[in-house]
Amino acid sequence: MTARTSEAESFALSRPVHVGRAHLVVRDLDIMAGFYEQALGLKRFEQSASGVELGAGERALLTLTTRGDAAQAPRNAAGLFHNAFLMPDRAELAHWLAHAAKLGLQFEGASDHLVSEAIYLSDPEGNGIEVYRDRKPEEWTYHADGTVEMATNRLDLQALYDSAAKTPWTGMSPEAALGHIHLQVGSVPEADRFYEGVLGLKKMASYPGASFFASGSYHHHVAANVWNSRNAPARTGAMTGLQDYALAFNDRETLDKVLTTLEGLEIRVERSAEGYRLTDPWGIGITLVADQA
Repeated sequence: MTARTSEAESFALSRPVHVGRAHLVVRDLDIMAGFYEQALGLKRFEQSASGVELGAGERALLTLTTRGDAAQAPRNAAGLFHNAFLMPDRAELAHWLAHAAKLGLQFEGASDHLVSEAIYLSDPEGNGIEVYRDRKPEEWTYHADGTVEMATNRLDLQALYDSAAKTPWTGMSPEAALGHIHLQVGSVPEADRFYEGVLGLKKMASYPGASFFASGSYHHHVAANVWNSRNAPARTGAMTGLQDYALAFNDRETLDKVLTTLEGLEIRVERSAEGYRLTDPWGIGITLVADQA
């Protein structure tokens, strides 16, 4: 990491487990890739006729692929609620906000979650996006059971905008990351059983209809809600939206423990060049990666 890397970013990514990259199936690859380049400031790493890999700095964050039989996923399907792009500090979040305002992007919300400040929007095909910054962990309030206090309070966008640097936007900070991923699932109790009981994450907070899971006392690396998707069945392969995502393990012992649990439960795992691939109860692919960074 560079000397400028913030404490908040290093905290999110230095936990035993963190989110690596997300993979979306899209209908119009050119429009979608262009949006993430222009609106989010991601840079294009690799491109083929059927896919584009985008990221920040040297870190791949988002893969977009297309297929001829891809049908638009309904709003109540299991899959993505939003991909959450973590800025290294408040100054970078403000700078992005000024850029987004100049482009005339339409926001769908802005919240102070006590642990973070977040702005919400969607891409041209309706995939949710969060752009956020973390407060320092020592500013968070932890409860006796290790969970963390979170809320959804109003974020003063005008004050954030007024604090923005007046220099031109030159793209997403090389220190940005995919800080967390928020899923739509069919059942919160089933999500609890899978993300806690199988993948070993801790439930850090609960909202009505949602759970927030993390590794190493982060506020959340994965969230799951039923706000639009209660009782949703498993996804089909020809559906747009979230195809899969990666969970990166900084600690090999933690990864081995998860693999042992998966074997004991007879959950199918396939070895790939990237890592160990499985699906959650709603057909969303997860690749467990040994992160050597």
